Amino acid sequence: MPRIAEARPSAEPSSPGQKARHQRILRAAAKQGAEYGLERVQMLDIAKEAGVAIATLYRYFPSKTHLFTAVMADQVARLEEVSFAAEPGQDPVEAVADLLVEASRQLLRRPLLANAMMQSNNASPATPASPAGRIDTAFRDLIVRTLGLDEPTDHDLRLVRLVEQGWYGILTQSLNRGVDLADAEADIRLACRLLLVERSNA
Repeated sequence: MPRIAEARPSAEPSSPGQKARHQRILRAAAKQGAEYGLERVQMLDIAKEAGVAIATLYRYFPSKTHLFTAVMADQVARLEEVSFAAEPGQDPVEAVADLLVEASRQLLRRPLLANAMMQSNNASPATPASPAGRIDTAFRDLIVRTLGLDEPTDHDLRLVRLVEQGWYGILTQSLNRGVDLADAEADIRLACRLLLVERSNA
């Protein structure tokens, strides 16, 4: 799905109080999104759940697309805090597969929220400073770090991008067409083995 232009940029929280409100909004959106999905969730209900004025919500998130892309960026940032580096003797490609399988499991625990985040991310411009851009960068960096590539080549980054795209497609199919989780995980592992075998330090 092509990304659409933003109506206006989101405000960024700066003070501790603003950051706390921002986090409350993200938590409320995740809760409401998991229960109702993107189409049925209401911005006013999210504002009430977060204990903020509706104007405050719209200041940070001009639309549901902005909001649920930010929710996904926040969840990816939490994933970054977990180490998926290959264990001694473990194939780094298998470590990447473990990373993507774990990310899939976390997303698929709340399918309505996962759909809301992925639909919103698809419709958001991926500029470097935007939540969608941060998601792309964070996943790329996670995979590169898990592979143990200190200085990835352009070829490495192209392979990583293909792995990301394959994972995203598998996850989308699992959500929208009811592909069995075991089959989705097997597909993810196969994609990693096929695509990353030619990395520069293999």
